[in-house]
Amino acid sequence: MTPTLEWKDGAVAMLDQSRLPREVVYVTCRDAATVAKGIKDLWVRGAPAIGVAAAMGMALGARDLPDGDTDAFLKGLDEVGDMLVSQRPTAVNLAWAVNRMRKFARDHRDAGPGRLKAMLVEESQRILDQDIATCRAIGAAGAGLLPDGGVLTHCNAGALATAGYGTALGVIRGAEEAGRALRVFADETRPVLQGARLTAWELMQDGIDVTLITDNMAAHVMSRGHVQAVVVGADRIARNGDAANKIGTYSLSVLARAHAVPFYVVAPTSTFDMRTASKTSPT
Repeated sequence: MTPTLEWKDGAVAMLDQSRLPREVVYVTCRDAATVAKGIKDLWVRGAPAIGVAAAMGMALGARDLPDGDTDAFLKGLDEVGDMLVSQRPTAVNLAWAVNRMRKFARDHRDAGPGRLKAMLVEESQRILDQDIATCRAIGAAGAGLLPDGGVLTHCNAGALATAGYGTALGVIRGAEEAGRALRVFADETRPVLQGARLTAWELMQDGIDVTLITDNMAAHVMSRGHVQAVVVGADRIARNGDAANKIGTYSLSVLARAHAVPFYVVAPTSTFDMRTASKTSPT
């Protein structure tokens, strides 16, 4: 799997997904502002990957703050976090990662700014490593839900949307590793075409059988019995289980119900927003 993000030579190497599938290009981010631009301009996308990027952005931003007064350092770190969160407020993982980095800095404030800078880099790496481990655990747990046959997925919830392995595509990878005979249908996902540009490309890199379809073909392939399950990711999950995801996900859920096809939303706990009661209630 092509790495989405990684620390390299004191900077963050970020795969520019806006240039896939024609080019595999990494952007070197040496400060928080460049990470913020990457989040806003969709160099990095997918809720878990955005969270990891934000954690790394916090570490880069901390490095540029002056040593000395710890309170001033923490205030400056808060400002870096506010700047990063403002780039993509829909993905709850972004705020989750920023708040985890803020809490880590406050819990270890006695170390002082100089030591905290290195410790925040280490914490961001832990967030990346934990995301990959979580995705692999999700894949193993969900693999048994998929029978042999067709699986439809929307947008991109794979290794490219996480630190590695993927959520929805992680379940597909887990099923493949468990010996399932799968055929994946990836719809194009207009208007940015994450399914066409990213999911189809990613699965092809892994040698997984994938067929690209237009968005308005989903009902057709379900009606012909080609789809035995639908798996999607999520940008945010409310307290009651309501899920927000890429536009077009809702229509797929309606189609799946009409055709008696199981529909699964796959996400880590960092995607749950316990402050939001439901899709209709902001509190």
